Amino acid sequence: MRVITGSCRGRRLVSPSGDDVRPTTDNVKESVFSIIQFSVEGRSFLDAFAGSGQMGIEALSRGAAAAVFIDNSRRSLDVVKKNLELTGLAGKAKTVSADTISYLSSCREKFDIAFLDPPYKTGLLQRALELLPRVMNESGYIICEHPDDEELPQKTGSFIIKKSYKYGKIRITVYSGENVEGL
Repeated sequence: MRVITGSCRGRRLVSPSGDDVRPTTDNVKESVFSIIQFSVEGRSFLDAFAGSGQMGIEALSRGAAAAVFIDNSRRSLDVVKKNLELTGLAGKAKTVSADTISYLSSCREKFDIAFLDPPYKTGLLQRALELLPRVMNESGYIICEHPDDEELPQKTGSFIIKKSYKYGKIRITVYSGENVEGL
């Protein structure tokens, strides 16, 4: 696992051991950032269900102003912190030890881009999608990584599905505000 491009291009990242974390493949990560490539710089990024933190770190490497990493696993957050140190991006990051659903329920921050990759087929993705619109800027994007056969709602708050991409058994679904052009 590595940072694909930007200020930390080529840096190797640490991944938590065991089966609890399923890192996004470099191919899928590259595709996600290709989709939003002109929307990252200067924006705030939420890496929910962070795991290793690679998605938020990639966003920071590509010029995101700030990133928040949420995970309820202390082991995963320790890995995120180590990866932030390895890349020198810790100053632009905040790590939160919490259940993502609880965090979103009480969050007062606003984000421009949110990436969701919870444990598959647990209902966590749908629950997070219900809460996310209130912490998102209207010009933002919600990006979900999920199994191809998992159905997501067409709309969540004022965000609608703009694009959906299939990568083997994985699907990336991108929501944006109803009035956001592009993608």
